[in-house]
Amino acid sequence: MSKIRAFIYNFYHWTKAVLAVAVNRYPAGGLTVIGVTGTDGKTTTSHILHAILLKAGVRTTLISTTGAVVYGRENEDLDLHVTTPSPFKLQKILREARRAGSTHIILESTSHGLAQHRVLGCNFRIGVLTNVTEEHLDYHGTYDRYLRDKARLFRKVETSILNRDDRSYPAMSGLAAGRQITYGLSKDADFRAEGIAADLSGTRFSIPRLGLAVRSQLLAEYNIYNMLAASAAASAIGIETAAIAAGLEAARPPKGRLEPVGMGQPFTVFVDFAHTSNGLDQMLQKLRPLVENQLIVVFGCAGLRDPNKRYPMGVSAGKYADKTVLTAEDPRTEDLDEIIDRIAEGVESQGGVLGETYFRVKDRAAAIAFAIRELARPGDVVVCTGKAHEKSMNYGNGEEPWDEFAAVHAALSPLSEKAW
Repeated sequence: MSKIRAFIYNFYHWTKAVLAVAVNRYPAGGLTVIGVTGTDGKTTTSHILHAILLKAGVRTTLISTTGAVVYGRENEDLDLHVTTPSPFKLQKILREARRAGSTHIILESTSHGLAQHRVLGCNFRIGVLTNVTEEHLDYHGTYDRYLRDKARLFRKVETSILNRDDRSYPAMSGLAAGRQITYGLSKDADFRAEGIAADLSGTRFSIPRLGLAVRSQLLAEYNIYNMLAASAAASAIGIETAAIAAGLEAARPPKGRLEPVGMGQPFTVFVDFAHTSNGLDQMLQKLRPLVENQLIVVFGCAGLRDPNKRYPMGVSAGKYADKTVLTAEDPRTEDLDEIIDRIAEGVESQGGVLGETYFRVKDRAAAIAFAIRELARPGDVVVCTGKAHEKSMNYGNGEEPWDEFAAVHAALSPLSEKAW
């Protein structure tokens, strides 16, 4: 993009955001806004923090990938394939939240939303960073640019919550404003976890900083990072330890975040949203030791998005899963076979063999049914990942209705040809 085009693009988004704030009369003024950003884990961290603040009796509104939960109201779906809403949509929600009596806002903030000024006027008091990995470089260009776009959230905050174990930490600690609080598993982190134990029913660990012994229904080590980040943010705004403990215990997986789906089958099925190379790798790596028999994963990669992640995601599947079913995930106008070809190269680099350890089923509903009805055996774990809460699929002719959970339920239906 030329400098002139970049200027026009930036000015357009900035002007749009300023108008949105003005039309809605600066609704964030006087509210405590907590921004959560990062490549992976934003939604789960936001939901955990929301659970903690509700347990503390704080009138809180949550705006995340899975929708907007204005204090005292039901969840409201946002635009398709969008995490941070457009400026006018966001400012309208903030205005409604204020009218509903909210005092605190948890806002999941993407790098695209930050770069496009969608969150202008939010005046973040607390900024939380989960991680920054090599994703979305088709938009940001370089990792450094991506990191700096993330850092926009932390320019004027009172407190920055940073992942001490993430590769982004050295750079972000120099870019983030205000008091800095770190979290992680390393001994150098302010909020760290010890005594970690996990199985398919949940995770147990302690947080020495708070003197807490935590028992959570959230699975896998990466969710410990999310819980530590939420605990650090809650502590930074003065939430008492008892409420943090109650919130961590009450927290459930957000919709489509390693969410179990059961209809009496003798194996476990999860729906998950892992759609980045790091997200898929971490999920499969941490789930692998918890699986009694086979780990089966169903996934694809989006068309016209991050083509460089396809091969690494195939590598992760080939490395950790016993069986892999490659399928569609919003191919858009790209050739689906070519997308799958590139993922398959990664699977094969780990010894994957077509028809034995990995399979190609282009229709996503058929792929899910194949994994559940043909591949799964008692004691196995099946993970369908990449779509989760999303309500549409794009095959190149616009958005078509899609429901991942309905597809899983149809495959699991006791009325199907295969009874459990």
